[in-house]
Amino acid sequence: MVDKTLVLRKLSDLDTYLAQVTEYASIGLEAYTSDWKTQRIVERTIQLAVEACVDIASHIISDMACRVPTTYADTFRVLEENGILDSGLCESLVNMCKFRNIIVHEYDKVDPGIVVNILKNRLVDFERYRERILGFLRHPE
Repeated sequence: MVDKTLVLRKLSDLDTYLAQVTEYASIGLEAYTSDWKTQRIVERTIQLAVEACVDIASHIISDMACRVPTTYADTFRVLEENGILDSGLCESLVNMCKFRNIIVHEYDKVDPGIVVNILKNRLVDFERYRERILGFLRHPE
């Protein structure tokens, strides 16, 4: 059985991260690239938001006895396979995991254009994820 209290606590963390990073949603590319403090705040906060989503997904997957994901990104594929996420939201979250890996593991230099795009166009995906998880908690199948 899914521990709703745990999931709701993680969703609350996600809400906090979204509120914090949304303060930067109107920033332009030039302003973003010229301020290392803003870059650090935004990138770290997006990382935390992705990790909160992965934690929620991992908990649900474990409690439902679904197949074990092979990567962070795969956790969202497992949720899609089990009807919790639609394919579009799944792919967006998979891409967020790839972005998180670049930040955490420094696979490559972070592309400021991608960050600004996330701020302007993709934060809504975290909100959509939140709503899907709340719907699942109300009506687990």
